[in-house]
Amino acid sequence: MVFDLLLIALAITLDPLPLMAFVLLVSSARGVWKGLVFILGWLACFVGVIAIVLAVTGGQPPAPKSPPSTGVLVAKLVIGVLLVVYGAHRHRRRRQRRDGERTPSGTAADRPRSPTASDPSVVSRSPEPAEPAGTTGRDDSAPSPGSAQDPPRRKRSRPSLGAMLDRGAIWPAAGVAVFLQPWGLVAAGAVTVVEANTSHTSTWLVLFGFCLLATASLLAAELYVVLRPARAQARLLALRGWMEAHAQQAIVLGCLLVGLLLTGKSIYGLTG
Repeated sequence: MVFDLLLIALAITLDPLPLMAFVLLVSSARGVWKGLVFILGWLACFVGVIAIVLAVTGGQPPAPKSPPSTGVLVAKLVIGVLLVVYGAHRHRRRRQRRDGERTPSGTAADRPRSPTASDPSVVSRSPEPAEPAGTTGRDDSAPSPGSAQDPPRRKRSRPSLGAMLDRGAIWPAAGVAVFLQPWGLVAAGAVTVVEANTSHTSTWLVLFGFCLLATASLLAAELYVVLRPARAQARLLALRGWMEAHAQQAIVLGCLLVGLLLTGKSIYGLTG
């Protein structure tokens, strides 16, 4: 369980999508407070999931070869297969996009020809004369419906989450953290926590280490902004640009590693 949880936590903390959003938050107005709220919302997800799992299991792992143990192995197998399929799908889509960028847009024979005077299918048309004013049978001076004299009523819309963050609101950052949580990896961690035995102190240390490692990249960025605010913003934005160029590779690698690990261990447990 220890190795599985640490690997899952490492895949979560290296997920580039939440980290890129976090960099934008800490680089905006009141960024330190937004980053702190983001981290609190991020940690609350882990604590809530672990608390639910321990409440269901009672802090004791299921007996080997029992129906609950078999159900956990099946759930672990399903999550592992889904992670592998998702990683392979992201990899295939990235390759298709890269191949599409390398393919030329088309040859000269495939491009549509513009009509010319030498083309016999083109018939010259003389421009129609414009109607003089006052011959249309209507009063041109009368205002038309929907003109400037009758402005349309504007509907009041609720401010979006991004607009609230731009205005300096800090609490919506917790919602962003919940939304960007890699729930597939969190589910993998949840089925692994089922094996936890809370009667041992080492189990609590492992669970604490899981939460800490899964949040390590966010904590490092937050501390950097607090300690070196002038230098941190430029470097974190440069880091975000690098992560944006390599985000797909990181997501594919993390999903494949965790998915293959869960799939292999669950198959071994079901057939052993």
